[in-house]
Amino acid sequence: MNWDQISGNWKQVRGKVREQWGRLTDDDLDVIAGKRDQLVGKIQQVYGKTKEEVETEIDAFSRGCECDAQTAATAGASSARQGPR
Repeated sequence: MNWDQISGNWKQVRGKVREQWGRLTDDDLDVIAGKRDQLVGKIQQVYGKTKEEVETEIDAFSRGCECDAQTAATAGASSARQGPR
């Protein structure tokens, strides 16, 4: 999933963000509101990591979200083709 998709689906994705970076609070996630630069800065602040480390983690997270979205879409299409059992 690219960052525009993550940002557009922030309410759904924020739970996964919270799973990945559990020290972020709900207030943090409200302020971040899908903005990548805000997320990078907050993770740096809370976890004491470099910008490069955080960017790498977020890139991996984004790729993981894409896999989840593709898996869900594939599973939905597969069950729709199979019909009721």
